[in-house]
Amino acid sequence: MNVTSMLFKYLGIMAGCLIAASSINLFVVPSNLLTGGVTGIAIIFYFLVGLPIGIQTLVYNVPLLIASYKLLGKKYTIDVVIGTVMFSLALDATKFLNGMVPLDEMMLASIYGGIFNGIGYGIVFRMNGSTGGFDILGAIFKKYYSMDIGSVIFGFNCLIVAIAGALFSITSAMFTLICMYVTSQMTNKIIDGFNQRKAILIISDKAKDIADGIIADIGRGVTFINGEGAYTGDPKKIVMVVVSMTQIAKIKIIVKTVDKNAFMLILTASEVQGRGFTGSTRQNVRYRTDQKINPEVEQKIQDALANRADD
Repeated sequence: MNVTSMLFKYLGIMAGCLIAASSINLFVVPSNLLTGGVTGIAIIFYFLVGLPIGIQTLVYNVPLLIASYKLLGKKYTIDVVIGTVMFSLALDATKFLNGMVPLDEMMLASIYGGIFNGIGYGIVFRMNGSTGGFDILGAIFKKYYSMDIGSVIFGFNCLIVAIAGALFSITSAMFTLICMYVTSQMTNKIIDGFNQRKAILIISDKAKDIADGIIADIGRGVTFINGEGAYTGDPKKIVMVVVSMTQIAKIKIIVKTVDKNAFMLILTASEVQGRGFTGSTRQNVRYRTDQKINPEVEQKIQDALANRADD
């Protein structure tokens, strides 16, 4: 990683930490709500005995940082330590926001607190960083079980909700649960939302023409899967292609133009790695510019795409 990339990464982590910490001090703490993980535990002791949230968060993270070093490696742990320190400092640095409460309604505070928490955490995760705490547990589960980080953290945070209900009130616990849920959903959206992909399966008697059109006009690699009709026993070629959200409309036009009777199944791909999609290989992609395609079919596709642009 060059100096520019590293600077961009840590500035992104810093920005995410500031957003999340500001949200906690602006929406969560003044409304007597809790947040998740180690920070939630720190907030509990802040309410009970007044200990600074940031300092507590840093101290409580030590055992988790040791686990991170053993299970996730030295390089990841260094980033976690940096993110944890940034987040802990940001929590105490933005404490002044406690007196600038913009909302009196606990429901709105839980929703907006969750939204901005999720945005902050999501930015940190997008930079391959972490704010420590249950984020480390989420990263471990993602690495070994391919589970969504936000969902894992939400599951562990149910324990915090139980503590909130026991120590404070059921009302506080329920609104804390709302805040945590919104945080987990927003975290996942920020992590995956800018990189959503769709896997498309197309069954057609004109599979070759459809595949040629996709390669020539969209520039995506296509794979044929050999299938067989269960009723007729006829062999079928299934076209499989993975595309971005913005390319789906063009795929539909190509398929409809080539074969109106084609069967098309569009699936959400939660994670895509490999040539053409991951950063390490994207720059090496070279699409064929000499793709052979039936001239008549290509003309129909071009006309259909042109008509869509005119509309």
